[in-house]
Amino acid sequence: MKKFSFVLILLLSLVLSQAIAQSQSKRIDQLIEKAMDQWNVPGMAVAVVKDGKVVLSRGYGTVEANRTLKVDNETLFAIASNTKGFLSSAIATLVTDGKLRWDDKVKEILPYFELYDPYVTNEVTVRDLLCHRVGLGTFSGDAIWYKSELPASEIIKQVKHVPQAYSFRGGYGYSNLMFITAGEVIRTVTGKSWDAYVKERFFGPLQMSRTITSTNDLDKKGNYAIPHKTKQDINTPIKWVNWDNMSAAGAIISSADDMANWMIMHLNNGVFEGNALLEAEQQNKLWTVQNPFGFTIEDKKEIPGRHFAGYGLGFGLQDYFGRMMVSHGGGYDGMYSRVVMMPDEQLGIVVLTNSMSGITRPLTYAIVNEFIKEDKRDWIVSSYEPQQPDERVTNLKRARMKGTQPTLTARKYAGQYFAKMYGDISVKIEGGRLRLYFSHSPDLSATLKHWHNNTWEIVWDETHAWFDFGLATFELNDQLDVSGIKLNVPNGDIFFDEYTIVRK
Repeated sequence: MKKFSFVLILLLSLVLSQAIAQSQSKRIDQLIEKAMDQWNVPGMAVAVVKDGKVVLSRGYGTVEANRTLKVDNETLFAIASNTKGFLSSAIATLVTDGKLRWDDKVKEILPYFELYDPYVTNEVTVRDLLCHRVGLGTFSGDAIWYKSELPASEIIKQVKHVPQAYSFRGGYGYSNLMFITAGEVIRTVTGKSWDAYVKERFFGPLQMSRTITSTNDLDKKGNYAIPHKTKQDINTPIKWVNWDNMSAAGAIISSADDMANWMIMHLNNGVFEGNALLEAEQQNKLWTVQNPFGFTIEDKKEIPGRHFAGYGLGFGLQDYFGRMMVSHGGGYDGMYSRVVMMPDEQLGIVVLTNSMSGITRPLTYAIVNEFIKEDKRDWIVSSYEPQQPDERVTNLKRARMKGTQPTLTARKYAGQYFAKMYGDISVKIEGGRLRLYFSHSPDLSATLKHWHNNTWEIVWDETHAWFDFGLATFELNDQLDVSGIKLNVPNGDIFFDEYTIVRK
C-alpha cells in the first residue's frame, strides 16, 4: 500500500511538473509573439535550456518578410559576435593542453603584430586580446575588414594605423580586430584555422551538425533565414555578406537547436553528455571579470537588480537580482542575436533574429523573468522605441548649399589616393560621372553625385546594412590642387572618417 501511494505521488508530481512546464512554455510563446509584433520582426528562433535540458527550441515568423516560408528550430541565422565565446573557449582548451598561456605575449606568437605604440605592442597578451582593453576604441578600425578581400593576417598588419583611444589596460573599447588577431594565434599554435579547430573541439562533440562558419556553405545546409536592413521599422531583405576574413570575431551561423547544446555545455562546467569539452578551471576564467565597466545610477535605473558589469574572456558579465548573468550580443548585416546564461538558475536563452531591431535584449530579460520572477516591468513594451532618422544625416542634408559649383573640373578630382589604415582608393571618370573605388573592397564602389562646392554625395552601388547616406569632400591646398578626401558616412559601426586619405 505504501509503495502504491509513493508511485501515485510520483506520477502526480510528474503530471504537475509537465503541466507547469507547458504553461510556462505557452507564456514564453506569447511573450515572443508579442515582441515580434511590437518590434516588427519578420522571423526568429529561440531556445531555452533549464537544468541541463532543452525546454523550448522553436521558430517563429518567416525566413523573409512578406513571404510564407516558416522559421523552425533548425533554421540558420548569423550569431555574429556570439562567435567570440567560441573563440575564447577554443583558446581555453589550448591552455588546458599546455600549448598556450593566457599571458603569453602576442608579439612572440605573431611577429607581424603591431599596435599604435611599441611598448603596448610588446606587452599585449592573449588575455588582453579577449577582453577589449588594448586601448582601441569601440569598433575602431572595422572599416579595414568590412567587405574587404584582405585575409586576416593582412588586416592585422594594418592595425598599427588604428589610433589609440585610451590608455593600455585603462578602459574598454570593443575590438573585433583583436579577436581576428586571436584567431590567427590559434592558427599559429595549432597549424589549423580557428574554425577548423572549433569544429573539431566543439561543433562535433556538441552535435552542432548544422552550424557553419562561412556564408559559402549556406546553400549546402539549406533552411536559412534572409537578413533584413531595418530602418524606421521597415524591413528590407538584403543579401548575406561574407565575413570570412574576420570570421574569428563573428562569422558563426547556427540554429536554435545547436546553440542550445552550446549553452548546456557551458552551464554544466564544460561537460556535455559526460564528455568534458572544457576544463572547469579554464571555463571559470572565461566567466571571471577581466575588464570592469564603470557603473552609474542611470545604469541601475535602466536595469534594476544590477550592481556590477564587466567583460570576461569572450563573454559579458553582470549580476541580476543577486544572480550571475553571462551574456553577449551579436550584430551581423541584417541579423541580431543574443545569448544569456544564468549559472545559478541553470538557465540559458538564445534569441536569433533576421532583423536589425533592438528586440533581443528586452526579450531575453522578459524570458529570464519567467523563471526568476524578480523584475515586474513589461520589458517588451517599456523597451520599445520607434526607430528615428539619424540626426547626423538630417543635419548634413539641412546644411546643403544649393546652386553651388565645384571649384575644379571633374578631371582634377579623379586620381589615385591612399589611406595608411586602408590602402589604395581611386576616383575615376566613367560615363561622365565620378566613381569611387576601394582597392580591396569592390562591394563598396559608389558613384559620386555633386552635393555642394567640393563635396559629393556617395551613392553606393549596393545597399549596406550599417550605413547609406554619405559625403565625400575633396580637400584643396593653397595652389587649388586636390590634396585629399574626407569621408563622412554617419553610422555607429563602420567609421570611414578614420581614414586619412591623401592624393598619391
